[in-house]
Amino acid sequence: MDELMEEILVSKEDLQARIKGLAAEIAQDYQDKNPLLVCVLKGGMPFMADLMKEMDILLEIDFMDVSSYGDGFESTGEVKIVKDLSQPVKDRHIIFVEDIIDTGRTLTYLYQVLESRQAASIKTVALLDKPARRTKDFQADWIGFEIPDKFVVGYGLDFKGQLRNYPQIAVLKEEVYS
Repeated sequence: MDELMEEILVSKEDLQARIKGLAAEIAQDYQDKNPLLVCVLKGGMPFMADLMKEMDILLEIDFMDVSSYGDGFESTGEVKIVKDLSQPVKDRHIIFVEDIIDTGRTLTYLYQVLESRQAASIKTVALLDKPARRTKDFQADWIGFEIPDKFVVGYGLDFKGQLRNYPQIAVLKEEVYS
């Protein structure tokens, strides 16, 4: 897979070190609150798996599958819930675990949904932040890495369903997707 990559933005080692730091910060803030970590599938799955293993607190997990990309690399602008939560969120402390914040549309929409369901609090931890693409005024509470406006894959992020298993965050060569 290395031959498909233009450059590595975040190495395996840097990913794991930053995730440990994020987990410690979040665990400290959520002692005795039993937060519900909500993984935004599919890209957030590797991040949430590693993050929760480093959090020394009681917590629960759930999943939402939300789509705004289709099969391409540009957001369609329309957010659609493909799989909803399996448990109620009323009076729960919710932490969205997201792979990347791009336009901000998806999380803005999800916040509105969970606020209407009367969550006690809602926060977001994002592995990657791409502020150059933001179209909504959204800021995560915890961010792993800020990245430039390049198409990235690996560690959960995909191109047409593939490359999620690449163990680093990398820029995909343009000739692969053009």
